[in-house]
Amino acid sequence: MANDGLSRRGFFANAAAISAGVALAAPAAGEAAADPGAVEFVLNGKPVSLTVDPRVTLLDALRERLRLTGTKKGCDRGQCGACTVHVDGRRVVSCLTLAATLRGKHVTTIESLADGDQLHPVQQAFVDCDGLQCGFCTPGQIMSATAVIAEGHAHTDAEIQEAMSGNICRCGAYPNIVAAIRQAGGA
Repeated sequence: MANDGLSRRGFFANAAAISAGVALAAPAAGEAAADPGAVEFVLNGKPVSLTVDPRVTLLDALRERLRLTGTKKGCDRGQCGACTVHVDGRRVVSCLTLAATLRGKHVTTIESLADGDQLHPVQQAFVDCDGLQCGFCTPGQIMSATAVIAEGHAHTDAEIQEAMSGNICRCGAYPNIVAAIRQAGGA
């Protein structure tokens, strides 16, 4: 094995020094120094500015900083779908989405689906079809269901089941959830 004169420890020390230099570099002339922890995005149609640690997830920012508790913390590993929200119209699990990645994006949570006392059609379908039992997974199910319908994946039961496979209901309300999506999607 060839030795180029740089040990593993030396390589990592150099990489750390270079990274620190890049992170600490001063802004160019005429540029304002941006707060690296400041994140500005649109949440449920309203501009939001948060200062967050780069490791904070969207789920934690929503629940703990913005007090929007409709988005649930289930597994905290991206496996159950209870924390599903929309980012720029696409469904994401907020427990695996870093809040720092939201700059300039649009985030939609369960809190913004209803219009006052008027439920969103998917919410109403979940009520009509008894698509919930304990209700814990329901916000994530509804957010995924609205995306499934918008994506055009709500034509058959098999298609709905496949598209909703990232959302777990521990109560087993799956047939009613599929019926609700069919109703809301017009299938």
